[in-house]
Amino acid sequence: MSEDEAARHRAKMAARKAVQDAEVASKTVEKGLLLVHTGKGKGKSTAAFGLLLRMVGHGRPTAVVQFIKGAWDTGERRVLEGFGGLVEWHSLGEGFTWETQDKARDIAAARRAWEQALALLRRPGLALLVLDELNIALRYGYLPAEEVVAALRAREPALHVVVTGRNAPPELVEAADTVTEMVPVKHHFAAGVKTQAGIEF
Repeated sequence: MSEDEAARHRAKMAARKAVQDAEVASKTVEKGLLLVHTGKGKGKSTAAFGLLLRMVGHGRPTAVVQFIKGAWDTGERRVLEGFGGLVEWHSLGEGFTWETQDKARDIAAARRAWEQALALLRRPGLALLVLDELNIALRYGYLPAEEVVAALRAREPALHVVVTGRNAPPELVEAADTVTEMVPVKHHFAAGVKTQAGIEF
């Protein structure tokens, strides 16, 4: 690279840095966020647990309530429960609806999980709450979306909440601060690859 090219690059990056710095400086609001991870692609819960791990890295208390999913022996649960008082874990589902084949039982399990979530939404000092697969419970009508959204809006002001699962209802999308849709481009299941420890659980 010539001296002229290097100088042009430095000038271009300096101008870009000035724009980025001004953009960052203009953001002054600090509040608890409602984040929604939805879509048909892989990685919704995985991304939520990444955020939880980041919060634990800052020494802040977190909690997980798992809807639908039962007490599966997952890698994320093993490692995150090892952080003791910084991670509170509640797996209160009984499996996907096609596994239980009992709608009344599924509704009762979703209600138990939601009651636990309500207690955590009101807990002062909690930094991050993951409501894993809550969208599935909403999609099947196990919980009323309007009740859930109202409680999420009324949560502790500094509490960050991450809701995961396919088919986030419009009311939740509208209420959220950040919505990420995971889009499947290619998936190994289509090639006959089974679920594997460390990748799916």
